[in-house]
Amino acid sequence: MKFKADEIASVIQKEIELFESQIDVREVGRVIEVGDGIARVYGLSGVMSNEMIEFPKSGVTGLAFNLEENSVGVILLGNYLGMAEGDEARTTGKLLQVPVGENLLGRVVDSLGNPLDGKGAIVTKDTRFVETPAPGIADRQPVRQSLQTGIKAIDAMTPIGRGQRELIIGDRKTGKTAICIDTILNQKNTGVKCFYVAIGQKESTIAGIIETLREHGALDYTTVVVAGASSAAPLQYIAPYAGCAMAEYFMYKGEHALVVYDDLSKQAVAYRQLSLLMRRPPGREAYPGDIFYCHSRLLERAAKLSDDLGGGSLTSLPIVETLEGEVSAYIPTNVISITDGQIYLQPDLFFRGQRPAMNIGISVSRVGGSAQVPAMKQVAGGLRLDLAAFRELEAFAQLGSDLDAATQSQLDRGYRMNELLKQGLGKPMHVTDQILVIYAGTRGFLDKFELSQISNWEPEFLDYIHTEKRDLWQKITDEKKLSDEIKSQIEAALSTFNSRFAKG
Repeated sequence: MKFKADEIASVIQKEIELFESQIDVREVGRVIEVGDGIARVYGLSGVMSNEMIEFPKSGVTGLAFNLEENSVGVILLGNYLGMAEGDEARTTGKLLQVPVGENLLGRVVDSLGNPLDGKGAIVTKDTRFVETPAPGIADRQPVRQSLQTGIKAIDAMTPIGRGQRELIIGDRKTGKTAICIDTILNQKNTGVKCFYVAIGQKESTIAGIIETLREHGALDYTTVVVAGASSAAPLQYIAPYAGCAMAEYFMYKGEHALVVYDDLSKQAVAYRQLSLLMRRPPGREAYPGDIFYCHSRLLERAAKLSDDLGGGSLTSLPIVETLEGEVSAYIPTNVISITDGQIYLQPDLFFRGQRPAMNIGISVSRVGGSAQVPAMKQVAGGLRLDLAAFRELEAFAQLGSDLDAATQSQLDRGYRMNELLKQGLGKPMHVTDQILVIYAGTRGFLDKFELSQISNWEPEFLDYIHTEKRDLWQKITDEKKLSDEIKSQIEAALSTFNSRFAKG
């Protein structure tokens, strides 16, 4: 086939007209030192703080962490063992981003949003910056909508609202993670999207949690972000911010999200490691002074947005591990001062079989009853004070002195309420069931039963309500308040069941 000269000329002319010169301008530097998850790079004078740095030879991505006079300190988000002194480093002009969206639900990912579950690539069209400013005062509204944990002791005495930050604090192996997992299980069919961020946990523990979520059908609305014990310190440091960014996507869409950081004391250790390697001056307990800012800028992103912004919410449940119950240590004190309350789990209560082992004296919700179901508020309003008085009486009674009848009956009721507030793993309760059970305990309907009978009484009573008094259960669920009529119906149902239970 022959082309005429004028045809060739017209094609060339068209190409020249459509030609756009694109100059790819990037700063290029050289690695002068590498090791322990960090690199020092010379020559990137125009780099931004938190900008992503490419290392083409090894394929590793880094993050500009320290901007110094003669070099840039870079934390490495990948396997740095293939890197060497003299390697090329390039700026990208981009801040660190992670993929976000519906397609992340049901997946297990690393701190950068890469899949770890072998289910193939995650296809999302949206990304969010890992670090973003928290919503301002004008962009928020008060926390009033309840987020039910399904745990009687918490929903009754330290209620959590959508948009709140409630710290879960306690020693190792006192049930901190269990509370958060039960809360995730309880969000089934509520529309709340859940994010579990595992920081510095053993991989076997994380695998067990993922399996629990899968068994209960909770993985369908949950994303697990993993930066396990074997992950490098930079990935453990980035993980909570990445999980928060993934959850924020739903908040700004007008939906509701819950994010669990398990745990921030390990993130603080990772940040301390990076900071000391970067020669940032250590402060109290060898933590750099800006560790408070690390946690505050993360937790301040939890909010209940104003109606103008869609009314979405992001609820945070940070976990912090204490050493031998030292609640006033540096990191716990920091996080307590940032959050809207804390649930303190006490080891001796845990080992005595009181689970969840919540210390009601230290545990508090600063949002208070404004985020509580009104019926629960009516039933459990005085429960905290009653149990606090019981704890003091119990200590006094151990001295062996004789007690008058009124004191003895108060002690007996306290023991029964404690027994009633015990709850097994993976068994979150509907709020209406909680209201009915706590009503029975606080109004004295269990006083005549032996302590050993309480654990059998609760499931049988709830079974009776669900089978024979379903209309009453539905009425409480719909109205969310206890009118005098409903109270009399509850008391009639309790009397009928108790007489049947006593005979049985």
